[in-house]
Amino acid sequence: MIRIENVSKSFGSFKALDGLSLHAGEGTVLGLLGPNGSGKTTTVKILTTLLAPDSGDARVAGHSVLAAPALVRRNLGLSGQYAAVDEKLTAFENLHMVGRLYGMNRRTASARAHELLEGFRLTDVANKRSGTFSGGMRRRLDLAGAIVARPKVVVLDEPTTGLDPRGRLDTWDVVSRLVSDGTTVLLTTQYLEEADRLADNIAVINHGRVIAEGTATELKQSAGTERISVVLRYASDLSAAAAALDAATGSGVSPDIDPQNLGVSIAAPQGHRTLVRILSDLDAVGIPVEEASLRRPTLDDVFLQLTGHAADQARQKEEVAA
Repeated sequence: MIRIENVSKSFGSFKALDGLSLHAGEGTVLGLLGPNGSGKTTTVKILTTLLAPDSGDARVAGHSVLAAPALVRRNLGLSGQYAAVDEKLTAFENLHMVGRLYGMNRRTASARAHELLEGFRLTDVANKRSGTFSGGMRRRLDLAGAIVARPKVVVLDEPTTGLDPRGRLDTWDVVSRLVSDGTTVLLTTQYLEEADRLADNIAVINHGRVIAEGTATELKQSAGTERISVVLRYASDLSAAAAALDAATGSGVSPDIDPQNLGVSIAAPQGHRTLVRILSDLDAVGIPVEEASLRRPTLDDVFLQLTGHAADQARQKEEVAA
């Protein structure tokens, strides 16, 4: 349903996309991850016919963005980073207006608006101005507007940016229901737990290229083995604890030290066996441990390994720039 083939796009001397290729099948979620400036927004703009690629092509439901942009738009719904609702109109009026813009007659547009209000749990506020809504309610209304015409593909460009945890959970529920109905979703996000929960397949892009692709499980496995983290009681023990962790694993890779939180962590190829040995060794040399944990790699580890910084740092930079 989504096919991007060798797409390149430059703005002057800056190459935003450099031979990007992506695919998503019917009724699946493709998560698109990447730091600020990686090419996510340019990808969305090309897929939604707002920009033309310099080379390559993109297709939505079999239609080329270059040869048949009108057919692409007919099969596509878009929800951007900020909810595009008219705050002077009620929830019903917003959806009815979108239906009319798609060419529906008044009766059909009205019926579709009521159907979506019920499906998105907005019936109780159908006749209230959307300007009074919370961020989560506006986001649900915006998502409802994106599927008024029952598009085969929906593009969600960082749909939970700025939402509180409740609003984020509501949005995730909506996306899950869209996919269960057979809709294909392209989801751009920097919230890794969002991609982990929703995406069937994830593509990490940087400098306009795909640098890793696979399921969340596959990407986590690519980040290496489990990691052991210990939190110490005293900062003066950090160096000695790091040496003990290094000796216990025998990896030759220096442990990561977090002076602010009195933490030391290291890859643990033998998992819990290494953890038991480390705790025994630290106890033997009299280093008090406040906390100890063994965890599998996360998508944040993948993001850090591939892009050079954590996803929350990338998101903070983007929010400051905005």
